[in-house]
Amino acid sequence: MVPARSSIDAPSFLGHSMRSPASSPVAPPSGGSLQEMTRLGNEWYKKGRHGEALRYYDRAVSLCPESAACRGNRAAALIGLGRLADALRDSEEAVRLDPASGRAHSRLAGLYLRLGMIEKARRHFTQARHLHESDPADWEKLQDVEMHLGRSTDARKIGDWKSALREADAAIAAGADSSQLLRALRSEALLRLHKLEEADSTLTSLLKLDKSLLSWTAAKLSGMLVESYVHIVRAQVDMALGRQKQIITVVGIHFCRFDAAVAAAENARLIDPGNAEVGMILNNVRLVARARAQGNELFKAAKFSDASIAYGEGLKYDPSNPVLHCNRAACWWKLDGWEKAVDDCNEALRIQPTYTKALLRRAMSYSKLDRWADCVRDYEALRKELPADTEVAEALFHAQVALKTTRGEDVSNMKFGGEVEMVTSVEQLYAATRSPGVSVVYFMSSVNQQCIQITPAVDSLCSECPSMNFLKVNVEDSPTVAKAENVRIVPTFKIYKDGARVKEMICPTLHVLRYSVRHYAVSSS
Repeated sequence: MVPARSSIDAPSFLGHSMRSPASSPVAPPSGGSLQEMTRLGNEWYKKGRHGEALRYYDRAVSLCPESAACRGNRAAALIGLGRLADALRDSEEAVRLDPASGRAHSRLAGLYLRLGMIEKARRHFTQARHLHESDPADWEKLQDVEMHLGRSTDARKIGDWKSALREADAAIAAGADSSQLLRALRSEALLRLHKLEEADSTLTSLLKLDKSLLSWTAAKLSGMLVESYVHIVRAQVDMALGRQKQIITVVGIHFCRFDAAVAAAENARLIDPGNAEVGMILNNVRLVARARAQGNELFKAAKFSDASIAYGEGLKYDPSNPVLHCNRAACWWKLDGWEKAVDDCNEALRIQPTYTKALLRRAMSYSKLDRWADCVRDYEALRKELPADTEVAEALFHAQVALKTTRGEDVSNMKFGGEVEMVTSVEQLYAATRSPGVSVVYFMSSVNQQCIQITPAVDSLCSECPSMNFLKVNVEDSPTVAKAENVRIVPTFKIYKDGARVKEMICPTLHVLRYSVRHYAVSSS
């Protein structure tokens, strides 16, 4: 980062008044002297109040725009505020105004290092060393960033994406925390490793950086301008996440992510028209977007076979596109090609494990193939992702019933969406808990505060776990049942499986209750 000794500059005309700034920021007086503005700005800076310091430094620069020290001080405040593009402008101007300032060179070198601009950072660190303002730690950071950046780009060339990601992260941690090249490298590596959400998140953080910083970055990656490379990575991430229906561009217009991908690739071509890799990716992105649009139109027209062919054409240019695999699975579903649908869903989920639509289509296909254990597993995963979806809950229930039926188990006591059953006699309790399956018995009191708080959760669990039998015993209304079960404290929960008690919880937390119930709900499937 920027050396500590380069925080703020001390021009020779700085006054020595001991007065401190006010406890709350006020606008710098229009008639204040340069010395006073600088002194007050320094006081705020030392307190870590960079916004207030900047107000005074702005005034100082307006009073003396040719002062390298004033420019350097303002750059230090801007760095503290994270405004690196503005800080870079002031730092470059400070060096121009005073080439003999080691502190100005050191500050500028630190900024270049954060941006991953190795050669410029080295040049100004060298100047700072000649002017006796160099810190050995800065050179260590520079060497670390250069080493890890080189390893990351080398790994990219051979498609070693794990190494590319590891080395990019190491370069960022070593000091190049605002390098758009490294952020783009990281996003591309995550994309290739099928970590699409993380790739998208990294890209989002990249796009939040000041875009004007790219104008300082003359470096290339495999012959591609960095600014062009950023657009290319964005195009590929948008293409992979095309299942997200809309995004908002910088001008506030809504686009399908496939259309946004084409726009990003076209921007890359405008920036870097002669680069062969950019041209190839642009062509592929256009072809994939066209195939997806044609497939969608054919699907809407109920031409499912033709639609599957169209999606397949797109996969020739982007074999790892989860959207096209999932869309083609929908075609196979319509054509009764359940095995093919499962295959395409498997591929989509291999690339994007959290792709809910692909998981749903695979579960539906499993049901058609009578693969009930696989079907239940997928619907249970969907229930965790979509706990409020009643259609998924009902589908899970029917899959659980079908699975138990194929195993020869009794399903007469299974119900969907029912309420917790009130038990009023020992005979009723024993009949319910001794039947096949899992039963949860809730001993409660209508006046107990803990019971009042946890009862809604019990009702919720009843609907979430339709294959389990939920029973409720009011110990005030049915003291003989509580006595027979030796229940003295409420709330108490007992879980039975196939007639045998497997769990008892006295005054459990909601977390423990949910975990235990869901554990036995899964084990009963």
